[in-house]
Amino acid sequence: MYVVKSPLPDDALKTVAEALQGALLDLVDLSLAAKQIHWNVVGPRFRSIHLQLDEVVGSARTHSDTVAERASALGVPPDGRAATVASGSGMGTTPAGWIKDTDAVRTMVDALGAVITRMRDRVSATGEADPVSQDLFIGITADLEKHHWMFQAENA
Repeated sequence: MYVVKSPLPDDALKTVAEALQGALLDLVDLSLAAKQIHWNVVGPRFRSIHLQLDEVVGSARTHSDTVAERASALGVPPDGRAATVASGSGMGTTPAGWIKDTDAVRTMVDALGAVITRMRDRVSATGEADPVSQDLFIGITADLEKHHWMFQAENA
């Protein structure tokens, strides 16, 4: 079996690997939560929120793939299995069943806020260890903050 060798020193790789794996879990969970809400949102603003949720799903899926491929490039096997996501995400639970449009927005504001907080921690943690991964986290955070702003504006 071929093992990919990282160009990073072991201590830096450990820091970066933890950050990448944590980001992967949060992003996969965010995409699943947004899709769950997308299927179950009801209310007068159904259509606009329904479509907005798909934008979050698309972003989260794209970013999760980028994060997983960065981990692989550094010789760290990414783990996005359902059980791993369920036990390691920092987002909290997503409500089951129908969800009113205002509650859906509030849930997404909270979920995005939790993921953004953890992403910002990863930006700080990886700055010295691997500026390339830090740059990745900066871009992801900026994109998630845009979604966060838009959902906050929905209930202003």
